[in-house]
Amino acid sequence: MQNVNAPKPAVRKLMQLLLLPILSLFLLTPQANAADRQRINTFLEITGFDVALDSIALNAESAPQILGLESSDFGARWSEITQDIFDTQVMRDIALDLLEKSLSDEALLHAEAFYGSALGQRLVAAENASHQIEDSTTTQIAGQRIIADLVREGAARVDLFKRMGRAVDSAETALTSLQEVQFRFIMAATDAGVIALELDADGLRALMTEQEDEMRLALQTSNLSASAYAYQAFSDTELAKYIDALETPLMQEVYTLLNAIQFEITANRFEALAYELAKVGQGEDI
Repeated sequence: MQNVNAPKPAVRKLMQLLLLPILSLFLLTPQANAADRQRINTFLEITGFDVALDSIALNAESAPQILGLESSDFGARWSEITQDIFDTQVMRDIALDLLEKSLSDEALLHAEAFYGSALGQRLVAAENASHQIEDSTTTQIAGQRIIADLVREGAARVDLFKRMGRAVDSAETALTSLQEVQFRFIMAATDAGVIALELDADGLRALMTEQEDEMRLALQTSNLSASAYAYQAFSDTELAKYIDALETPLMQEVYTLLNAIQFEITANRFEALAYELAKVGQGEDI
């Protein structure tokens, strides 16, 4: 297998996936009044988190690039492996299991009240449509053009998008989470023999630290562009109302929990992918 001196920068799809605040699940305290599974399933549909979970599968194509490889390096079984590892029902079941233990009735009802409103449902529809677009490069370019036009006009809308970014990442953990997904995937691929990494774990973390400024700027740019594209149909007043809702303590609780789960599922599936790719590398079908 190819030697890897350094991981390539995260591809844009993975960045888009981790725009929200992501904390380790181990930091979350189980709720005594956790909601039941059927209510949580309904909650996922109302908030659009079910589609956000399904979109994790779109990132499978970016996985080899993180390792400095191409999907063609794994032969004809690549599509079959990724479909199995990123099975949407499996990912939803994991999310339901975790939410049953951690999502409080109060937080659930609060989020449902907003996202179940007319504005909330329009927002969910727009976000779902954005999550399901496979060609992220096209949407990023379109979003960048929108931002450029807004900046030339001196529009207040740019500040609204920046405020939205702060609301959904109040702890500024998106970058750390992106790095952690990369780290876990690269280390799993190294342990499985998919790649030969010329760094130990400490060295890899040090390298990622060196790349932080570049990655932070790329993440911020991606965030602004994605928001500009996704919310084209909304007025500044509607966006301000949405941001007000995002900034409430209960919504902050919901977002922290949902994105912790999204991060854990993403990292878990990428680790599982690494070990399956090792089997292909051993000559099953390459």
